Amino acid sequence: MLAAGVLVGPALATTPSARSGAHHRRTPGHRSRPRDGRAGGVSEYGCPVLPESDPLNREVARAPVSPLSSRYIASIGSGAHLHADFGAEREYGIPYTVVGRRQPKVPIRFTEYGEESNRGPYPVPARAPIEGAGRMGSGDKHVLVVQEGTCRLYEMWNASRAGRGWLAGSGAVFNLRGSALRPEGWTSADAAGLPIFPLLARYPELAGTGRINHALRVTVPETQRAYIHPATHFASASSDPNLPPMGLRLRLKASYSLAGFTGQSRVILEALKRYGLIVADNGSPWFITGAPNAGWNDANLQQLGRVPGSAFEALESGALHR
Repeated sequence: MLAAGVLVGPALATTPSARSGAHHRRTPGHRSRPRDGRAGGVSEYGCPVLPESDPLNREVARAPVSPLSSRYIASIGSGAHLHADFGAEREYGIPYTVVGRRQPKVPIRFTEYGEESNRGPYPVPARAPIEGAGRMGSGDKHVLVVQEGTCRLYEMWNASRAGRGWLAGSGAVFNLRGSALRPEGWTSADAAGLPIFPLLARYPELAGTGRINHALRVTVPETQRAYIHPATHFASASSDPNLPPMGLRLRLKASYSLAGFTGQSRVILEALKRYGLIVADNGSPWFITGAPNAGWNDANLQQLGRVPGSAFEALESGALHR
């Protein structure tokens, strides 16, 4: 199961999900709460995007480097380059939709990982956007729903419409006000058992604060049969200790010069020095996930392709769970 990204739009009138007819209500949108005069916890649509103390929002600029860092980086691809797996086109990235507290819930039938999924019903609109755009979607076909008022996040993988409800390979529900992990060994809508939405590069956050205050989701070609919290699931049969585990934190080296990087790319790279990346799925090397948004500058995001894997280091992220 490949992981996906999440899409959050800026003003509701211009979000991809709004253009596709998803059910939106006009909301205050994004704001950032200062913390010690530096970064701040993020709040969108009247909800925190996880607590400021959550591991996904934790700064790692001073975290120790793993003794296996060079091996992990080599296995991911030290000569491969960073890639923004999102952009201005709504087909490029993972879309999400925002619904109100009164959004009707519909039945969800799980087709693959039902025993590791949160049971329905979910408040998913009939016209919620599916990853890949179009009625059927493509790729991992993620569907993400943020519910205002309840501050619940509903995520599905391999989703499609079925009658008055939906079919999905798996599904997960997260409380955006809390930091509870999924049960040990459980997947989510992402291979690592993590929430997708909080780890996306989201244009409204960047546009509203001029920075990104959380880790970003990344895919790697192959992982080992292990995970590190806050991940709760592995997606591999390999016992090779040189392969990264799910949940591994990666950081852009402080010594890597950002001279010559501008605009949105520079903001993303600054975030990778402070918050880093977190391994969430098997896929192409160094692909960062984000939400499609017309505000992204695709030409500027191409600057990220100049950053090699060798510019990163793996961090001591916690105990391995097998």
